[in-house]
Amino acid sequence: MDTFLIKAAQLVLSLCILVALHEGGHFFFSKLFKVKVEKFYLFFNPYFHLFSTKDKWFSRLFPKSKNWETEYGIGWVPLGGYVKIAGMIDESMDTEQMKQPVQPWEFRAKPAWQRLLIMIGGVLVNFLLALFLYTMILFTWGKDSLPMERITMGFAYNQTARSMGFQDGDRIVSADGEAISEWNYGALLREVAEAKTVTVMRAGQTVTLSMPEDMDMLKLSKEYPPFLAPIVPSVVDSVLPASPAYAAGLRAGSRILAVDGKTLHTWNEFDALMARRDDVLASGCTPADSARLRSLEVVFISKEKAQPDTVTLSLTADYRLGIVKQSIWDYYEPLHTEYGLLASIPAGVKHGLDVLAGYVRDLKYLFSAEGAKSVGSFGTIGSIFPASWNWQGFWEITAFLSIMLAFMNILPIPALDGGHVLFLILEMATGRQPSEKMLERAQVVGMALLLGLMLLAVFNDIVKFVF
Repeated sequence: MDTFLIKAAQLVLSLCILVALHEGGHFFFSKLFKVKVEKFYLFFNPYFHLFSTKDKWFSRLFPKSKNWETEYGIGWVPLGGYVKIAGMIDESMDTEQMKQPVQPWEFRAKPAWQRLLIMIGGVLVNFLLALFLYTMILFTWGKDSLPMERITMGFAYNQTARSMGFQDGDRIVSADGEAISEWNYGALLREVAEAKTVTVMRAGQTVTLSMPEDMDMLKLSKEYPPFLAPIVPSVVDSVLPASPAYAAGLRAGSRILAVDGKTLHTWNEFDALMARRDDVLASGCTPADSARLRSLEVVFISKEKAQPDTVTLSLTADYRLGIVKQSIWDYYEPLHTEYGLLASIPAGVKHGLDVLAGYVRDLKYLFSAEGAKSVGSFGTIGSIFPASWNWQGFWEITAFLSIMLAFMNILPIPALDGGHVLFLILEMATGRQPSEKMLERAQVVGMALLLGLMLLAVFNDIVKFVF
């Protein structure tokens, strides 16, 4: 429960920051061009709200608020937020206002270029926020990276990768001739999935492999054991108290030598063995098979002993040992780079643009069957936050979500900022303003599409976290 609350708190805080600043971008340009903003809401408020400056108790505490032009409030549906701009067809669908004579302080009364800036204001703020956050992250914490040449034992590959010609111990050095300088699983998998050729270092020699044309990065990313993983010796980092492994005498620094009679040297081999057990469980097994799978013979050697011990463990209900494996960062020495304020600005901007480019490249998978299954709502987004409060991790994820929010909002879909921008660009190109009836219909269609996507995301989360 503590983990859930920590993740939920980070998700809510991140959404509040992103939504408030996004809507603040629209608000800023509206005020700059003297357009009346009737409402500014964090989250949506169908039927009722949690807070509003128009509430009677607030008006009594702050009498001058009765004269405020804009109503500020907090809704109860955390799916975004909105600013209600006078004289504009938006999610409020206030068509009655549009039937009245045009007023000089309305959105529709302003020239197209001002309306365009008002509509891209939110996207612009989210994009600049992401670049600012990446810059401040580098300035505050620096950057830890793992150069590929430091992964001296190379990588372990799953069966899919082996069928393409990869061998355990290969270290990838380039894709389509472009050097790969550091370890990043997502970026590396993307490069491999999109490459025609991949060059690896094998036993001191470079070997070039031809990649199949039908590789799907999204499908590859869901495989277990993973497509590739740095080879890490099977040394225990720590052992959970009251776990089967702790009761059997395994401690930090112990090295697992064999499991069920199968010799192993790395965590990659251990993961492959445990994955085969999971496959048996997933395919359905008898009570006798289940009982057998709960018993695991482990050979290990402790730091304090010269001879190995052999123990039989009775696994927990989720078939786990209760050990924390030594990670890649424990075994291979990372490269830490510090950034001064001036150096962090171009580095942060470059990193933000690289993240955006990668996100755009991955967007094509959304339109595949696997991509549709991957669409998630708050459960999926919340799960990517750290299980313990970590400001660096929080700001990194918030920066990524800001990039994602900016790009998704600028897509030319009616009801999104990008849909309004598309109509404004057409108006500026043709000199003809779309009819209000057309804009209303486009808004309805866009809202229906977004509702459908939201329902799909919620359904996927239910399937993922409940079943």
